[in-house]
Formats: sequence, structure tokens, C-alpha cells
Amino acid sequence: MALDQGLIDWVAEALTAEGSVTHRRMMGGVTLYLDGVVFAIVDGDGSLWFKGDADSDAAWDAAGCARFTHERRDGTVASMNYRRAPEECHDDPEALREWAMLGVAAGRRAPVKKTPASRKKRA
Repeated sequence: MALDQGLIDWVAEALTAEGSVTHRRMMGGVTLYLDGVVFAIVDGDGSLWFKGDADSDAAWDAAGCARFTHERRDGTVASMNYRRAPEECHDDPEALREWAMLGVAAGRRAPVKKTPASRKKRA
């Protein structure tokens, strides 16, 4: 996958006042973090998807933002709690910031996943 560094830089620049945007390659795409909180992904096609959840679904639905889906190896289709960024996010930094912060809020509400190493430390 070719990393869309321009899109990542655009998101980071628009969110400068909110914190530091970092990224990590994952599953054929890139996961974006704001101060360590997952808030978005960029898929292999260079599309931007913001994290969603039950609390933000109404806003995403009202804007017509599709859910992220992918085909599994067995041919079934699965979805994840990410929503396609509205078109205005690609050229309007205020719109990008508004929608991204919905993703950040969903990321902050998400349960913390325990890694195998952290489980061993507790035992």
C-alpha cells in the first residue's frame, strides 16, 4: 500500500490546535491517533474514515456517511465502527476538525483493550 502522506499531513495540520497526530500502518492501511487516542483510519485506497460508536451514529447517519466494510477471506462482509469522512473534510479544515473530533470522542469512549503482556503483569 502506498501511504497517502499528503492526507495524513492535511489531517495533522487541521488538528494542530487539538493535539499531536501520529500514525501506524495496520492491516493494509494506516491508523491515526490524536495524542494516543485512535480516531481514524486511512484505507488502502486513500479514503479517510473516522471512528464512530453508538453515541455518534445519529450524526454520521444524518450526514450520509457509510460504514467501513471489508471482505473477509471466507467471502463474508464485515463492518467496523468507522464512518467515511464527508467530502468537505478534504478541503475545509474546520469541517475536518469537527468530524475528526467526533472520532476522537468515540475513541476516548472505547474500552481499553488489554494486551497479552498487560494481562501477564496482573497475574
